Amino acid sequence: MDKIKAERLIQAGLDRKADFVEIFEEETRNASVSFRDRKVESATAGTDYGVGIRLVYGTEVLYAHTSNDEESHIIKLIDNLARSRGIIVNLSSAPTVKLVGKVFENRHKITKDPREIGQDKKLDLIKLADHVARGYSDKIVQVNSRAGDVVSSVLICNSEGLWTEDTRTRARFTVNVTAESGGEIFTASEAPGTHRGFEFFESLDIAHYAKLASERAVLMLGAGYVKGGKMPVVMGNGFGGVIFHEACGHLLETEAVRRKATPFAGKVGELIAHPSVTAIDDGTIRNAWGSQNIDDEGNPVQKTVLIKDGMLQTYMSDRVGGKETGTAITGSSRRESYQYAPVSRMRNTYIDRGNTPVGDMIGGIDNGLYAKKMGGGSVNPATGEFNFAVEEAYLIRNGKVTEPVRGATLIGKGPDILPLISLVGDDLEMAAGMCGASSGSIPVMVGQPTIKVDNILVGGR
Repeated sequence: MDKIKAERLIQAGLDRKADFVEIFEEETRNASVSFRDRKVESATAGTDYGVGIRLVYGTEVLYAHTSNDEESHIIKLIDNLARSRGIIVNLSSAPTVKLVGKVFENRHKITKDPREIGQDKKLDLIKLADHVARGYSDKIVQVNSRAGDVVSSVLICNSEGLWTEDTRTRARFTVNVTAESGGEIFTASEAPGTHRGFEFFESLDIAHYAKLASERAVLMLGAGYVKGGKMPVVMGNGFGGVIFHEACGHLLETEAVRRKATPFAGKVGELIAHPSVTAIDDGTIRNAWGSQNIDDEGNPVQKTVLIKDGMLQTYMSDRVGGKETGTAITGSSRRESYQYAPVSRMRNTYIDRGNTPVGDMIGGIDNGLYAKKMGGGSVNPATGEFNFAVEEAYLIRNGKVTEPVRGATLIGKGPDILPLISLVGDDLEMAAGMCGASSGSIPVMVGQPTIKVDNILVGGR
């Protein structure tokens, strides 16, 4: 929309006594191809457009969205929001807000716009994944591969005079491989993603990821079951960071802090983790899956140190959460689309690298578990209580990694686990994922080096 129209819409919100008014306009094109059971399962492409209107009264948020961009329609939405608070205004005054364009650095350069490349190019890639995976072993009974990309253009303007735009281009490849033998099955997966264009697919070693998932599926299919109990656990790098993300990261968002729905509320400056732990949420990493140039309130993203040497430094903050908790805005406001009001969310969240070699961690354990790759799980967002499956695991005996075991789950509580991370490796890696919360499902990265947790409950058969 043009600035004159946006200024009139913002004034309509101010005339209805809102302290802050925001317009979020978005056009997003999604395209993907998936291949399953040696045939194309789906090939989809579509564009979604809409406008979100947010009125903020103090720290109370009223939100509405529409795919109809007619000015009279949007003003009616604004009027309905205000009427829900008993505020009625029949006439709108001339705009008092002058919108001024603001341009931010584009950290995520792309070389091939996926909108200009046909879906058939993706099909070649996912067929290759299927071929490599099935060729690894006759135990591979199912392969599901997918290549998808998203291009989203947004306009954000508000009653403080901000007018800014951003384009986010992301691409992701996923392969799920299932092995079967004697009625037993095991599924392994790989899913790299990036804030880049079609050049990501062209540079990706598809065969490597297909083989990696196949190797793990066949290996774990033949593994015995772990015997549960409390024990030291060495957690692998990369996607191992999902536990910190789910069990601790959500508890460090001002959306949780302002609702007192976290044990970390009021703990800034206190020791909440082992001194070996430094944790960071960074939205500035170039071309990272969870990065953006600006957040979904139009604030520049930044690198936020959450925990340093075990001490809580700050929270991830948005406008409303920051105001309510007294936290400086960290560029962490995110939403799935125009259909959601933004709240504080993670971007690329990880435990920072330490200096302990992995061999030293394992060498100090008589009986324990090496959780090389994590799988899915569940978390109580209010307490950080978690239950996560381990996709690839091995027993540790007398300081050595021994046979693979399946059926392991890690059970605990995020705030209780943080002080038990006694050793942190130097092999930091990141992994792409999707995170669901009150403002929808958004792309994030999780990560960590290999870490040692001194004592954690391992569930087994």
